Amino acid sequence: MEAGVEAPGRGSMGEKKTFVLYPSLGVGHLIPMVELAKHLLRRGHGALIAVVDPPDTDPASADAVARLAAANPVIAFRLLPAPASPDAGAHPVKRSHDTLALANPALRELLRSLPAVDALLLDMFCVDALDVAAELGVPAYFFFPSAAGDLAVFLNLPYLYPTLPSFREMGRTLVRCPGMPPIRGLDMVITMQDKESDQTKVRLYQFKRIPEGSGVLVNSFDWLEPRALKALEDGVCVPGRPTPRVYCIGPLVNDGKKGENGETHECLAWLDTQPERSVVFLCFGSMGTFSAAQLQEIARGLESSGHRFLWAVRSPPEESGQFPEPELERLLPAGFLERTRGRGMVVKNWVPQAEVVQHEAVGAFVTHCGWNSALEAIMSGLPMICWPLYAEQRMNKVFMVEEMKIAVEVQGYEELVKAEEVEAKVRLVMETEEGKVLRERLAVTREKALEATKEGGSSEVAFAEFLRDLEKKSS
Repeated sequence: MEAGVEAPGRGSMGEKKTFVLYPSLGVGHLIPMVELAKHLLRRGHGALIAVVDPPDTDPASADAVARLAAANPVIAFRLLPAPASPDAGAHPVKRSHDTLALANPALRELLRSLPAVDALLLDMFCVDALDVAAELGVPAYFFFPSAAGDLAVFLNLPYLYPTLPSFREMGRTLVRCPGMPPIRGLDMVITMQDKESDQTKVRLYQFKRIPEGSGVLVNSFDWLEPRALKALEDGVCVPGRPTPRVYCIGPLVNDGKKGENGETHECLAWLDTQPERSVVFLCFGSMGTFSAAQLQEIARGLESSGHRFLWAVRSPPEESGQFPEPELERLLPAGFLERTRGRGMVVKNWVPQAEVVQHEAVGAFVTHCGWNSALEAIMSGLPMICWPLYAEQRMNKVFMVEEMKIAVEVQGYEELVKAEEVEAKVRLVMETEEGKVLRERLAVTREKALEATKEGGSSEVAFAEFLRDLEKKSS
C-alpha cells in the first residue's frame, strides 16, 4: 500500500460486517443493489450504497434514487460527486465508463472516511474501483444483477469476440460460447453489435477485469441455471486464468410491500376489481420505449385479444423530450381508450411493478426481459411473454424461453411486432394448453426459488460460504 494512504479498518471474525455497495449508473443497476443491501441488513450486517452523482444525471434517474432512498430509510445512501465524461458526444456506455473512472477519488475518500469496511461489492461495470480496493487493501467482490448465463457469456467474450465478425454482420448465425446454448448474433448484447465501436471496447475491457475480483455474487439460484453454473464451475468461460468463485444468492427482489407512506397506486385499486388471473400486464422497464407505430400495433392486438390488460406507456423516444408524459389520445388508435374502458387500463410512464406482478388479478406479464423483472415474475409464479428491447435482454430471452422454459417470445421484436402477433401470444398464454403448461412450470419454478432462499437452501448456503471466504481473506 502506498505511503500516506490510510486503509479503513475491518471487522474481526464472526462479527457483523460492513459492506460498501457500489452500483453503476442507471436505475436498473441501483434497484438490485438496494435489494442486496436489504439482504445484508436482514442478516445483521452494515450496508452503505455509494451512488455516483455526475452533473449530467437525468431528472428521471434522480427521481428514482430519491424514491428508493425514501422507501428504504434503513439503508444509508451516499452521493459521490463525480465529473461528467469529458467526451460529451460519446456513446452513453463510454460516457458512463468515463464517469465511473473519474469517481475513483470520491470513492477513495469515502472508504477512508469510514471506521470499518470489510468488503466492497461492485456492480459489474465498476471495474476501475478494483484499483481503489487494491490500494486500500479492501477485498472487492462483484455483484452481478443479471442471469448466471449472462455472466458465463460475458466472461468469455473478451477471448471469443476478437475471433468473430461483428454480431451485427452475423445476424442469425449462432455464437457459441463454451458450455452455453448457442445464441444468434442479433440476440447478443445490443451495445456490442459493432465489434469496432467504442462501447464494445469498453464492455470487453470491463468483462475482462471481472475475474480480478475475489468472487461474484449472482442474483439467481442454482436450480434455475444448472448449465451456466456448470460452465462457470468447470472454468471453461475464462481461458488461461482461474474463473472467480460464483455464489448464487438470489432471487433478491422487491417484496412488493408498500413504501413507508402506504399509498396505493390507482392501478392496484383497479386490479382489486378484476377477476383472478384475468389481466395481462405490459411493462418494459425504466428505459423501455416504443415508436408511435409500435404503440398502435400493441393497442390493436390487445383490443382484438378480448383480454383484460394493464399497460404502462411511455412517450416514443423521438418525443420524450417534448412530451415527458405520453399523450395517449394522440398516440393510441382513435377511440381505443373508450372502447376498452373497464377491461383495460393504460398508465402513463410508471407503475409499482413489484406490487402489480404479485397481484392475484394478473395472469400474464409482457416484459422486456430485464432480469429484475424476470425474477419478480418467477417469485409470483407469473408466465411471461418476452419482448426484449435493450442491453442483454435478448440473451435473457434465449435463456428464459429455451433453457428455463418460463416464457414465450413475440416474433418480430427485432423490428416491428404486428397486432396479430400480440393478440396470438396473449391468447396462447391466457387460453391454450401450452399456456397451462407454462403456468405449471412457473409454479414449480416459484417453489424452487422459495426453497433456495429458505434456511438450508442453496442461496442461503452460498451466502454463508461467501462470508466464510471473506473471513479467510480478513484473517
